[in-house]
Amino acid sequence: MSRILNSIHPDDDAHYEKMGLTRDKIELWEDGCRTKGGRGEYEWWYFDSHYPDGTKLIIFFFSKSPIEVDGPVKPMATMELTLPDGTKYEEAVHASIEDSFYDVDRCNVRIGECHVSGDLHHYDIVFKGKTMEARASLDGTLAAWRSQTGSIFFGDNEEHYFAWLPAVPEGQMTADVTYAGGQLHLSGSGYHDHNWGNISMLKLMHHWYWGRAKIGDYKVISAWITGAQKYGYKDFDVFLLAKNDQVLGDNRNHTLRFVPEDEYIDDYTGKPVYGKVAYEYTTEDGQLYRITYARKGDINKTRFIDELHNPLLKLGAKLIGFDGGYLRFEGEASVERIENGQVVERAVEPSAVWELMYFGKAGADNQNARVEKKTETD
Repeated sequence: MSRILNSIHPDDDAHYEKMGLTRDKIELWEDGCRTKGGRGEYEWWYFDSHYPDGTKLIIFFFSKSPIEVDGPVKPMATMELTLPDGTKYEEAVHASIEDSFYDVDRCNVRIGECHVSGDLHHYDIVFKGKTMEARASLDGTLAAWRSQTGSIFFGDNEEHYFAWLPAVPEGQMTADVTYAGGQLHLSGSGYHDHNWGNISMLKLMHHWYWGRAKIGDYKVISAWITGAQKYGYKDFDVFLLAKNDQVLGDNRNHTLRFVPEDEYIDDYTGKPVYGKVAYEYTTEDGQLYRITYARKGDINKTRFIDELHNPLLKLGAKLIGFDGGYLRFEGEASVERIENGQVVERAVEPSAVWELMYFGKAGADNQNARVEKKTETD
């Protein structure tokens, strides 16, 4: 049996000092460019927004494709618009390094005619493609937050990492959108996070479930990340629960439980999927909450091998049996407050979005990778 390698989501003073971070304070530079584009490095800035009529808008700014991280910097911006009836429009814009810019001091990214700039509170976002355009603004209603130090380290020397900063955990987003079907003026709930790392996520993680939702007065960020086999399928929780502008708690107390139900095999990606996922969380003062995502349909299904445009990379991926996949779901999200085993408060959002990123080999890895567990305190 191979030795299980170390992995850790640190929250100790030594790591904060080493990383130049201040506990419970997010600095402007943390949303700036954090990588140099070398082999294995990747980075993206993500914005999503949901609107009262069911419309959904997602915009990404990438330094390179997250599934081709060993290659050079290849700036790319993408936009995905999903209408209330499920009709989807999407486009990708590619630009040269010379026609792109990534600021290290703050979020200020330009990729061709697409750009975003912001200060952890207000962001201006522009996407300009051949078939779609969007001009949007996002104003945070919940302060920037990071889960512990924001990084999960892998390896006995912590040589590899995956980092995540929800710079706007919840906000108000307005957008003017032009697409093949016409024009839209949108106003609704928005979110922005920033991810980066120094090695392909395929080598670190087996899978994760991620979601964010505004449910009545509640705001939720929820993720359950399961490490790859060589890291012992160790689970990591990333979680924030707030009501109005007050944070009720996050994953630092490690009380979060991930409770999945209704497993099935997706017919396109071949991955095992849960039709319902719940997060049960106990605050520091002993209050129990249950956040549930119940799937009604799918708005994105991707097999990563289909996204590899380099013929040699695609051939190599087939030879090693690479079968990573991604699914984005739509459905209902709810928050329940529970006392003495009884639900005393419940809020529902009928139009929520969450995702499953699945890097592991379905059916080939240890069954433990798909069983709910409670994380251990690092």
